[in-house]
Amino acid sequence: MNKEHILVVEDDVDINNLITTILCKQNFKVTQAFSGSEASLQMSIAEFDLLLLDLMLPGINGEKLIKQIRESKEMPILVITAKTSLEDKVNVLNLGADDYITKPFASEEILARVNAQLRRYRKFISKTGKINRPNQYRFKKLVLEEESRKVTVDGKPISLTAHEFDILKILIKNPSKVYSRESLYELIWKNGYYGEDNTVNVHISNIRKKIKTVIGDEESEYIKTVWGIGFKLRN
Repeated sequence: MNKEHILVVEDDVDINNLITTILCKQNFKVTQAFSGSEASLQMSIAEFDLLLLDLMLPGINGEKLIKQIRESKEMPILVITAKTSLEDKVNVLNLGADDYITKPFASEEILARVNAQLRRYRKFISKTGKINRPNQYRFKKLVLEEESRKVTVDGKPISLTAHEFDILKILIKNPSKVYSRESLYELIWKNGYYGEDNTVNVHISNIRKKIKTVIGDEESEYIKTVWGIGFKLRN
């Protein structure tokens, strides 16, 4: 049986690996992130059922990440923290976290709290009718279906390569966000970006051409180049 997808955000590699091992033994699907920035990128390309989050992170810290998540997502957030004061605990709950675990922790406690939050989330989804993993994303005349990997423009299908589809999926999930060439390359190709590589530009150009063949020049610029930074969808 496939279980829920959990994002573990912890910069200590040993702790991150330990939590991941605990969860994987219970057949959860787990993705690891080692900074707040990496966690933000992971959430832009995948849907998660629960977030296990350390507060003291490089890049975007845990408190800021909770605020960002709560602007658009309702999944449970379980904070793992070395902070033990009542003030710190109340603060993270007021920010939008659902529960917290203090370090050091036992594997039994991790599992008990994860399962408790997921039970509540399942009931919430069932009562509200909200779908946990949205399959379809829309932007103007563009529709992307994640599971079937189909894209239509103005009701007409366009054929994208695997990498072109993945780039468009990242952009359409966060249409107001600007993605650098480096971040797109690392997310899609899963290895380091070396500056001189023109791969992302070529794929963006191909996506634009394929959209243009359907709707012509007047609305073809669905992807905007933000000079000196990267790409986003054009509002």
